[in-house]
Amino acid sequence: MTQQYGLGGISVFVPPYRVDLQQWCQWSGSDFAKIGAVVGHSFRMAGPEHNAYTLAAQAVLNLILDNSVDPASVGHLALATESSSDNAVGAVVVRGLVDMALAQRGLPPLSRYCEVPEIKQACIAGVYGLKGAVRYLAHDGAGRNAIVAAVDIAEYEQGSTGEPTQGAGAAAMLVEADPRLLRLDLRSSGSASSYRIADFRKPFLRFAGQVPGDNGRLRDFPVFNGKYSTACYLDEVMCAFDALFERRGGPRAEFLRGLAAAFMHRPYHHMPVSAWSLAYLFALGADGGDEHRELEAYCTAAGVALAQVLAEMRQRPELARAVAAGEAPPEEPYPLCAHVVKAFRRSPRYKEVVEGKLRLGAASMMHVGNLYTAALPAWLAAGFEEALHDTGELAGRPLLLVGYGSGDAAETLVAEAAPGWRQAAARIGLARMFAGAVDLSQAQYRSLHDGRRPADLAAADGSGFAIGRVGTSRQGAFQDFGVEYYRYAKQAAASG
Repeated sequence: MTQQYGLGGISVFVPPYRVDLQQWCQWSGSDFAKIGAVVGHSFRMAGPEHNAYTLAAQAVLNLILDNSVDPASVGHLALATESSSDNAVGAVVVRGLVDMALAQRGLPPLSRYCEVPEIKQACIAGVYGLKGAVRYLAHDGAGRNAIVAAVDIAEYEQGSTGEPTQGAGAAAMLVEADPRLLRLDLRSSGSASSYRIADFRKPFLRFAGQVPGDNGRLRDFPVFNGKYSTACYLDEVMCAFDALFERRGGPRAEFLRGLAAAFMHRPYHHMPVSAWSLAYLFALGADGGDEHRELEAYCTAAGVALAQVLAEMRQRPELARAVAAGEAPPEEPYPLCAHVVKAFRRSPRYKEVVEGKLRLGAASMMHVGNLYTAALPAWLAAGFEEALHDTGELAGRPLLLVGYGSGDAAETLVAEAAPGWRQAAARIGLARMFAGAVDLSQAQYRSLHDGRRPADLAAADGSGFAIGRVGTSRQGAFQDFGVEYYRYAKQAAASG
């Protein structure tokens, strides 16, 4: 029997500081009816004591404690992020913080013989980290465990269209042989990538002239182009689906309808819904036969000819050409298909194939915001936790994970729940992470957003990892300018 690899557990950590989007809409004069439906209900913010490393370390520590992982068995600790505050190291900082907390509990540190890679490719870095961990276990890491920590702090300038889609949090994934939660089939996964120049970027030039915040962190507002970025997302995901089906073979639409559930990268609530709807129509178009008749019904309802839609599906839009020429990029990669999607949403099939497949965990994710690299694994965690109380059974039916990273790349991974997945899912503890939220006032939100510590802001409790101080020495035999020093306080009564 071929060795199987996948997830033995997932742990999610979000900081306690919460911005209620209904309140935010009152502050900004925005329409909550639209924001609530398209984006979500609230998002989390990193506090003055947090950075990407403290958030990741808490998720990893919880994963180790809640799943009784022997620290000495961990031979690979990967950090997937686009929010690193050090351009030389990253995962080794997380390793040091976790060791600090383990020592306070009288536990051994992570293995000294542990790899500590950091992976960066926008929001898809966590998926790349997961695939890399599986490959490690399948080769020189046989007999050991791997952990992938996906973490990000998503922040946008006030007044920008991205502001309500902010978020902060981390997801740690235990990767193991004979997995207890989720089995992965990388042999039938699909990959796609292309260079789109300016859909979402973080050039260092943004930091020129910035004054660091109270915790030494620079504001990490991205350079982005919302509608163009959406077009890139849709097109690259379609390419990744093509790659998946070329490797799998067989009817595409039937495969999508037979999934137990799907989980995707979600920069905001409505984005995966749009991409999944388009993917299903593309599957109908590729299959032909009876599937073409279903697609034609949607085309007729949209007032579009089937032949024109099929021709559009066969062509890959050159989205970056206009950007390279200094022109406005197209807002829709597949304009005719976009009309057909609107008609599809009014059909009974839409509820089954789109809402039904994306249902598990979606409501929980409306309360955390965009977690970038952690968005997909956090949704997966929320889905498994909700499935514990669901009437359906996940085991024995395929799942699909769809990752995406601006700049731009996509992955489609086929998976299935392990036979004893419920025991592992019961340890996820996502609901615990939502407890004890600290709702921010408008003044507190603006202070945190500007990198200042609000005088009246107190964390939910003093436990966990925090930045203690930031080094200032630039001369002499020892330099630590900009280097963060950390502290850890164990919670008085907690499982982890």
